Formats: sequence, C-alpha cells, structure tokens
Amino acid sequence: MHIGLPKEIKDNEYRVGLVPAGVHELVQDGNTVWVQKGAGEGSGFSDEEYGAADAKLLNTAAEVYERSEMIVKVKEPIQLEYPRLRKGQIVFSYLHLAPLPELTRVLLETKVAGVAYETIRDKHGALPLLTPMSEIAGRMSIVVGSYFLQKPHGGRGVLLGGVPGVRPALVVIIGAGVVGINAAKMAMGMGAQVLILDVDLDRLRHLDDLFFGRVETHLSSPYYIADAVKKADLLIGAVLVPGASAPKLVTRQMISTMQPGSVIVDVSVDQGGCVETSRPTSHSDPVYTVDGVVHYCVTNMPGAMPRTSTIALTNATLPYVRKIAALGLKGAIAENPLLKGGVNTCAGHITCQPVAESQGLPYRDLDELLG
Repeated sequence: MHIGLPKEIKDNEYRVGLVPAGVHELVQDGNTVWVQKGAGEGSGFSDEEYGAADAKLLNTAAEVYERSEMIVKVKEPIQLEYPRLRKGQIVFSYLHLAPLPELTRVLLETKVAGVAYETIRDKHGALPLLTPMSEIAGRMSIVVGSYFLQKPHGGRGVLLGGVPGVRPALVVIIGAGVVGINAAKMAMGMGAQVLILDVDLDRLRHLDDLFFGRVETHLSSPYYIADAVKKADLLIGAVLVPGASAPKLVTRQMISTMQPGSVIVDVSVDQGGCVETSRPTSHSDPVYTVDGVVHYCVTNMPGAMPRTSTIALTNATLPYVRKIAALGLKGAIAENPLLKGGVNTCAGHITCQPVAESQGLPYRDLDELLG
C-alpha cells in the first residue's frame, strides 16, 4: 500500500503521525511511505532520519495526498486539507467528528473512509489508541492549570500544594477515566487536595484502592457537581462518551458560583466539552475568561509535548497501520472485527452511530456496506 505522512498544520501542532522506526517497519512490510519534508521536525525527527528509514520524501502535502491510498495523521483534516482528500482514500487519525459537522460533510462527499483512533476498542473494551494521548493530556491539565492559577496569568494566585499553615488548592476532576486518573496522579504529586466525580461506582472503588483513600470520591450527580464546582480552585473536565459529544455537566450557573481567578481545563473539548461555557481554543491563544473564571480549552493539548506524544502514539497505532496496509480495510476488519468501531465514515455514509446521533444524520451499518 502507498501510505502518506503529511505535516500537521493545525495551530501549534508539532506531532507527526509516525516516527522513523514505524516508517521503517512499514517499508520492510513492502509498503511505500511518502513523507512530506519537514513533517517530523516539530517532534525532533529529521528528514534524514526518515530517508534512512527508506521513506520517499516529497516537497508538499498535496503530493503526499495525491500518491497515498492511506493518510496517517495525528489531528483531523482542517479546511486547507479538504481539497486534497479523494474518493476511496483512508484517513487514519483522531477525527472527533461529533462536534465537527463540516468535516463530516466533507468526508461523506469525498467518500473517504475515515478511521478514528478515538473510537477503536480492544478486547477489554478500552480505547488503546486514545489512551496514550489521554495520559499525556491528563498530566498536562494539572501543569497548565497550575500555570494559569498564577496571578500574572489571570488566576487566583493559589499554589496547588500550599505551604505549612496554608491549605493546598482543591482540584476537582469530573470523570474517572484515563484523563482523570492521570490528572489525579499529577495533582496529588504536587500536593493538592483532589476530588473525583464519576457515574461508575465500581470505578470509584478502583480509584479508592489505587490512591489508598487519599483522594475524595463522589458518585456524580448535578447536586454534587454543583457543590464541587463552587469549591474548586482548579476544575478538570475529563468526561468521555466515545464517538459522541460530551454531555454538558457543568452549567453556566455553576460557573458563576466559582471564585474569580479559578481555572477550568476542559480536556473533553475535543468532543465539544463538558462545560457549558467551553469553546475550542489553540496553543497560540489558549485561554479566555467567563464570569471571572479562566477557561483553558485547547483541542490538541498533547501537541505541546510532541516528542513524547509522537513516540507514544506510534507505539499504539503502528500495529493497526501495518494490518490495514497488508490486508486493506475490509481484510483488516475481517481479521480484527474490533477495528470496525473505528470506521466513522465509509463510501459516503456515517458508520459510527454516536456520530450520526450527535449530528442528526442517518447511520449505516458498516457490515452492510462491506458485504
């Protein structure tokens, strides 16, 4: 198969779809890998390294798209990339289509097979291609939250760990998944008080065992969320419904009860956000204020840590890329039916039910399309 690796062009996105070692394995499998010059520079991987891995280097992204049957990316295609997509092409990347009707329309019109990292499950029901970036985003949420709690950056001037005689900050985390657990680890490591809310009582029992009772847990409800939000110095939105828009659990009214200079980091903004006042921001303009509360809603948080992120992402995605390259999408699904969950669009149809429901569009079963 001809596989393309274009340079990411989303605002301050420095990751790349595959490291040179991954390209080398694909070439050893008999594939041709087309890499746009400079694609790996932001992650610290030079053109010379890709050349040594037997990649074919091209000057422009347009050339990469034109020659490739499968495009391997990190972030979803943005408007400048829409004209480069073509019928029958596979785009393998994070797509987060539920809150992106325009991109969904383009994928349907071009009849691209959009395979989303974030909706592929493994045999345990986990999300193996989303997990590494969720780990990074969860840990980053505490780092950036602490930064924006500083008074010169609009915050309350609260140190997460406090000092002797001064209470530590309260970090409230909504969602006890991968993002939430990693946020809790970092917050505890910095000495903060941590409160986690989730709808899964078994999950909260697991966290209680994991952290030896050192974090406070509550079964999530509007009442407990409102109470926790009011007290929070730093609020982390870590809610995920795979493929669907995140539910708006934190209302504008709740935000108005927070202390001025409190900070919200809504990691779930990729899926629309779990805070009513959230809207997507970028690394170059990451925050805004509503009712005196600082909102950080960057949609590609791990892009700020590209070296770590790219290596971690390749570790997770490469086995899937190799399988699709060897067998084609239909053959790869036949061998691993769980891959079907990652196919969000195919042959002009939405094949991921949560995406279809989020946008009020028709859903088509992938098995029917593939025969």
